[in-house]
Amino acid sequence: MSYEWFVAKRYLTARRKQAFISVITSISTLGITIGVMALIIAIALITGFQNDVQDKILGSTSHIMISDMSGEGISDFSGLISSIKNIEGVIGAAPVVYDTVLFQGPYKSAGGILRGIDFELEWETSPWLQDLEFGRIPESEAKRGEILLGQDMAFNIGASIGDVITVLSLSSRLTPLGISPKIKRLKVTGIFSTGLYEFDSSTAMISLKNAQEIFNLGESVNLVQVRIEDIFLASELKERIKEVLPAETYATTWMEMNKPLFSALKLEKKLMFLTITLIVLVAALNIIATLILMVMEKTRDIGILKAMGATSRGIRKIFFFQGAMIGILGTGIGTVLGLAWCWLANTFELIKVPADIYQIAFVPFRIGILDLLVIIMVALFISFLSTLFPAHRASRVDPVKALKYE
Repeated sequence: MSYEWFVAKRYLTARRKQAFISVITSISTLGITIGVMALIIAIALITGFQNDVQDKILGSTSHIMISDMSGEGISDFSGLISSIKNIEGVIGAAPVVYDTVLFQGPYKSAGGILRGIDFELEWETSPWLQDLEFGRIPESEAKRGEILLGQDMAFNIGASIGDVITVLSLSSRLTPLGISPKIKRLKVTGIFSTGLYEFDSSTAMISLKNAQEIFNLGESVNLVQVRIEDIFLASELKERIKEVLPAETYATTWMEMNKPLFSALKLEKKLMFLTITLIVLVAALNIIATLILMVMEKTRDIGILKAMGATSRGIRKIFFFQGAMIGILGTGIGTVLGLAWCWLANTFELIKVPADIYQIAFVPFRIGILDLLVIIMVALFISFLSTLFPAHRASRVDPVKALKYE
């Protein structure tokens, strides 16, 4: 153990004549602790919310959507899907038919989106479809049409498993009395929940064949959903997919569809990091004040050490080590407390929020390894930086003047 480390440790732990310095030291450590803890909790909050919403959005929609611009639908979708599946990085593609309809349940009516999908293809890549809340997936060959309702949609119209609901589509038909909406009675066979309130409260699903019949699309579909291995390569794969697309279609990635939301979350994360870092900066000022007062208190000791042969570099090390110990101690305690709070909040779902507003039932806290390392490094850097001026001042103490009146 070097003498610099020994002296620094002794100065920091020994009782002092001036209790005020001990109080400031404790406040400095507490400030670093609170700052690091607040940073971890805040970044974990933003990251958790972003990841949770992202997972639920991607669970209920696709990574890339191929849409029709003509309004007549995509006719040769089978050939298009085969071409898309041959592209490296694509794990699946499925046709979708959708439109706005009116659902009439046993007690209430509500507007929403009726989606026709190939349940066999969707089941492979949709965890929420593999684990239905209630019931089963509709059968495409059933004599009576069958429908799968979102959990909140089922609640809104008062429907449950086995009930028959009426669907009124805007795809009108000509009758002796004039033009009237198309009406279809469907049996509820299952209820799903993606965890995304906006989707679960406005969506119902039927087989692709039944949807094509209801919306008068024949053998065409409205869009093709594409799922890929790496969701962050969506833009790159989009350009490769565009090479096999017909002229009347276009591709959109999940990033483009949700750009305003995720851009706002990223900006909020940066602003929150910068704002709460000010807490650590305030604590760093306390470290500077603590070390300056300690230099004033230990002027005689510094003079004795220099008289005994200690160098200016050695004196700087002593006070640098003191500030570093305060920073390391505060950062360590803050990290442990911050991670402990995140674990407790996730385990016991401590912070509940309205699902219809925030799309989630409780606030999740998730901290990435990289984010955690950045927080720790920033806190330690600020702490170490704050020791430089007091350490430099201590190293310039003149031993003759320090011991003149001793």
